[in-house]
Amino acid sequence: MTFEIDGSALAHTIRGEGPTLVLIHGIVHRQHAWDSVIETLARHRRVVTVDLPGHGDSPELPTEAFDLGPWIVAELERFLEHVAVDGEKPHVAGNSLGGYFALELAARGSVASATALSPAGFFRGHWDQTRALLVFRLLRALSRVIGPIAPAVMRSVIGRTIANAVFYAKPWRVPAATATIDALSITTNRAIDAAGNAVPRFSIPVDETVPVTVAWGRRDLVLPVYQAPLVRRTFPQAEVTTYPGLGHVPMSDDPELVASILLRGSRAVSQSA
Repeated sequence: MTFEIDGSALAHTIRGEGPTLVLIHGIVHRQHAWDSVIETLARHRRVVTVDLPGHGDSPELPTEAFDLGPWIVAELERFLEHVAVDGEKPHVAGNSLGGYFALELAARGSVASATALSPAGFFRGHWDQTRALLVFRLLRALSRVIGPIAPAVMRSVIGRTIANAVFYAKPWRVPAATATIDALSITTNRAIDAAGNAVPRFSIPVDETVPVTVAWGRRDLVLPVYQAPLVRRTFPQAEVTTYPGLGHVPMSDDPELVASILLRGSRAVSQSA
């Protein structure tokens, strides 16, 4: 059974003018994950943020068995057609699982460029993927325990720091409202198990004409930086850089740096920043 979503049904927001840059969040997040960089990006790009299926205000994931990666990438391809201007291919950027989706779209030649922040898809082995999945399942268990008091915990700088230290290098910078949404989202998010049951793969051969930029935080505790050297085995055209002081979800760790990375990556085939 095939379950499809009309691209326009995915919750999304469009801001700014310029070349279109679609931002794809990671697992258990939603559009708000990009809030800290939107203002800067929108001065130079037509920025599209989207809630992935099963996240935020977008439709839920299908209940029957399905392969999460290929299914969501197909939905994203339809979505890109919906938000594209005059048939041009948009630029895309993603974080974590969203980074994997961005790179797979590049592999298929569906986008003008792809920028990935600590992307999934470069595990050193089954043990490495199992370790990452265990992180999310442990955090889900913790969030279910603190669920009723999550808003109070996240209003505290100490609470936010402890609860989010795995995801961010500077978790105290995450707004309380954002941290609360994430804590509640992880308790019911079905994508965790769907992603954990599949081995992420890229379309081979990849389209090497699509510019690819990969940025990896050296303080990433979910997808450690030792995975970064594997990127160019699949994407030989990729520019891969590691950064001190950035965690797994780096946008709030250093908004100016991350915005500059996204602008540089999406400038690869644009004439102006």
